[in-house]
Amino acid sequence: MNRIVAILLLLLTVSSCKNETAKTTDTTSGATKKYDSLIYPEETHFKSMRQVTFGGDNAEAYWSFDDKQLVFQSNNANWNVSCDQMFLMDANQTFTDSIAPPMVSTGKGRTTCSYFMPDNKHIIYASTHLGDDACPDTPLRKNGKYIWPIYDTYDIFVADLEGNIVSQLTNEVGYDAEPTVSPKGDKIVFTSTRSGDLELYTMNLDGSNVKQITDELGYDGGAFFSPDGTKIIFRSSRPKTEQEIKDYKDLLAEGLVEPTDMELYICNADGSDLRQLTDLGNANWSPFFHPSGEKVLFSSNFESERGFPFNLYLIDIDGKNLTRVTHSTTFDAFPVFSNDGKYLAFSSNRNNGGGRDTNLFIAEWQD
Repeated sequence: MNRIVAILLLLLTVSSCKNETAKTTDTTSGATKKYDSLIYPEETHFKSMRQVTFGGDNAEAYWSFDDKQLVFQSNNANWNVSCDQMFLMDANQTFTDSIAPPMVSTGKGRTTCSYFMPDNKHIIYASTHLGDDACPDTPLRKNGKYIWPIYDTYDIFVADLEGNIVSQLTNEVGYDAEPTVSPKGDKIVFTSTRSGDLELYTMNLDGSNVKQITDELGYDGGAFFSPDGTKIIFRSSRPKTEQEIKDYKDLLAEGLVEPTDMELYICNADGSDLRQLTDLGNANWSPFFHPSGEKVLFSSNFESERGFPFNLYLIDIDGKNLTRVTHSTTFDAFPVFSNDGKYLAFSSNRNNGGGRDTNLFIAEWQD
């Protein structure tokens, strides 16, 4: 979510990326431009890499089932949006500030967490537009703490690739958002407050057969299915002490959560065999299964003393063999493998000239 990017960037004393240079071709304009080197020497999992966007906050790029397109969210003001909206791109495209991809959300309200449906002709995403056409306020601090809002006007919609909404999948009171689709093409997992807490639910592609799969106090969200659809990985804040529980409940009553202390959890697709995967401290989030289904790639700042940098790490699903993948000095997150396992889309502050733009990158992956 770009709201996460905005909050986490408040922690950052911005430092410039390494000043090695390489030539990169902008495939939209056909011009050749010089950019900072995109791959750090230690990043051995990346065979090649290209930058897709060049301004604003761009995040959560998800592949179509045939790997030909991606859908992502952006708040790039040069694309005539005031807050996060959904955009569509072909897998080989690159976009500058002056050349915007087609928008596939309504342009109203705030959107988050788009994902392709199995037919490659529709997407799902969450939007607040039924509550108000305007962008909702985005509080970033409360009592000195970093927080983000859980808008109760979020609902989940299905749209075609021209941006026409064809169905509404949720209509409960409260937050319904963060939907992703199983690679098997049969289920959606999402986060909802319909129980009074932020829990995970699954449903069929048409919104039917809703089932709650988590029930412990804390924010359960950002969930993804394993490649075979049998498991789910997600992030969670699980307050334990009396004070932590009170703080969590007080914030949630105001439609807020604190994102700075989260670990990863894994369970079967029906919620059974739930277990904690990481115990690293700080914020561990945006997990995504490796194509093998035996590892998880995620973003974390557990090695950071001041909250930054965030880097990508691999861990086996039994919690062993933690390995660092990226070596950024700022922020790498939202890793998503293509369905064929050959490419990784992710968001990063690298090569942004020392500013705060978060851009999309696509790397050719090698194990």
